Amino acid sequence: MVLQPARETETESDTDTPAVPLTRGLSLKLLVLTILFVMVAEVLIFIPSVANFGQQWMGQRLRTVAAVGVVLLRGEADSLTREASNDILMATGAKAIAVREEGVARLLVVSQMPPEVDMHVDLDAVGPVDAIGQAFSTLLFGGNRMLRVFGEVGEGGREFEVIMPDAPLRGAMLTYARNVGLLSLLISIFTATLVFAAINRVMIRPIRAMTRSMLAFGQAPDDPSRVIRPEDRDDEIGIAERELAQMQRTLLNTLGERKRLADLGLAVSKINHDMRNMLASAHLISDRLATIEDPTVQSLTPRLLRTLDRAVSYSEGVLAYGRTQEEPPRLRRVRLRTLVDDVLATLPVEADGEIALENQVEPDLEIRADPDQLFRVLANLSRNAVQAMGADSDSATVRALSIASQYRPGMVTILVSDTGPGLPTRARKNLFAAFKGAAKSGGTGLGLAIAHELVRAHGGTLELVESIPGSTIFAIELPTGEAEIQPTGAVAAK
Repeated sequence: MVLQPARETETESDTDTPAVPLTRGLSLKLLVLTILFVMVAEVLIFIPSVANFGQQWMGQRLRTVAAVGVVLLRGEADSLTREASNDILMATGAKAIAVREEGVARLLVVSQMPPEVDMHVDLDAVGPVDAIGQAFSTLLFGGNRMLRVFGEVGEGGREFEVIMPDAPLRGAMLTYARNVGLLSLLISIFTATLVFAAINRVMIRPIRAMTRSMLAFGQAPDDPSRVIRPEDRDDEIGIAERELAQMQRTLLNTLGERKRLADLGLAVSKINHDMRNMLASAHLISDRLATIEDPTVQSLTPRLLRTLDRAVSYSEGVLAYGRTQEEPPRLRRVRLRTLVDDVLATLPVEADGEIALENQVEPDLEIRADPDQLFRVLANLSRNAVQAMGADSDSATVRALSIASQYRPGMVTILVSDTGPGLPTRARKNLFAAFKGAAKSGGTGLGLAIAHELVRAHGGTLELVESIPGSTIFAIELPTGEAEIQPTGAVAAK
């Protein structure tokens, strides 16, 4: 039967560093506002420009009419045929042409006098405001109206006037307004792009970099690489970058000091936990030595010495312990069955055999592991199982602990099984978390945390395969290759 590990912990997906959406970013807002402001400035120029164009168009038409009028005055205007008058008016686009000289008005050419004139334009007396009003009146309401345009032309004191429809003027003004509008839009976009590029380089990009740095630093305040690197500038943004970098470094150092204190407390708790187990095992074996004959003493003494040696060696590590992770494993060829015998011999099980201990490991199975660290892993798992079964006072309940092995090329699985009541829900949710995964009241939960860390350091995995009343199974998977294993849970001391 192939056992499948029971994974009851939820997988948390990594989230990217949060970022400001482009639609709400300063860059887009700056670009849009710059285009709008430039367009507003262009409108302020566009309005008088269109009005001036209208005045110039009418002035040019009046000068053309005046040139024709001078020719007519030197000839015989009264002798013109109707066909000649129509040709002149058609060429100038006028309905009638007149001249006023020394207070006397004279009609030079007329085709059909309109019943009324809608707008009178004195080119000599039109101010800027009146010109703008006339221009917008023509653009909005013109096309079917008659204009009377008059003013002095030249230095002779003659005042010429022309009556003409405003449709040509309106068409010319619309064409001019369209061209000016398109040109204004292009100028606005070009100017906005230049302004945006300059402001983005000087202000927006550094602000965006500070924003990204704050968001990234907030996700991992213990990562020194996420501290912002200020630019060499002396303005307000440069000062803000340097102050932000200083605050981040201060916070990083503060968190590092607090984490070191927390890690030291966790390390001391680990040491005390395993030291208590080792000394309890040594005490148990010492008690047995007082009640047995010499042959048994001879068989137990080596185990007692090994246990005490482990306790002494581990206690010496307290002085040099300055990090949370364990030392990297010292890999050696280990006879797994012999190591399991040592583990089972140190368990607090009474001689009457109320809890059956079974070593089902293959006799010739060898693995590459650190014997001391693997001993601690199996001892922690086994001791937890014995304590869980020992709490059951029902004499009819079968209580057994077995350690077995399953081999496949490149990997060996060590199964630690017991017939206890199973792990409570709270313990399964925080299975390998220190101080959270305790299965009994008053426990620390360090045993499984230590075992999990040591197995990971060997490049293996520790999984809870099953936990129901009457059956709890932990599976340890370790690689068996000859190549050196790169520990995954050990970090060199700083």
